[in-house]
Amino acid sequence: MAVTDEFRDYVLEQLAAAGKVSARRMFGGVGLYLDGLFFALIDDDALYFKTDDANRPRFEKAGSRQFCPFPDRPSHVMAYWEVPAEVLEDAEQLRLWTREALAAALAARSKRSARSRRPAGRR
Repeated sequence: MAVTDEFRDYVLEQLAAAGKVSARRMFGGVGLYLDGLFFALIDDDALYFKTDDANRPRFEKAGSRQFCPFPDRPSHVMAYWEVPAEVLEDAEQLRLWTREALAAALAARSKRSARSRRPAGRR
């Protein structure tokens, strides 16, 4: 679960077009945030973007793998998929994939907020 400083810095440089992306160490990896929105993570020097039904097919078509925080429990996966190296190196493609990851993260946050605002009797 190591993340090298070099890879983290490279990813931040590649994502600079999206805005001021900040990186925070977490659980041996690195969480990536834009304006306080958690939309990506780095683990084992691989970048993973937040996914939902709208952008997940793009990752599946590219042959990406889903983030699995516990290798000994392969069925325990999260809604983050690995960004292919060729996308990370292509500024135009990376902008598109980043926008979609941000939209997925925003939608997930909105869904969580709506659930927390629901009256207790309706849960």
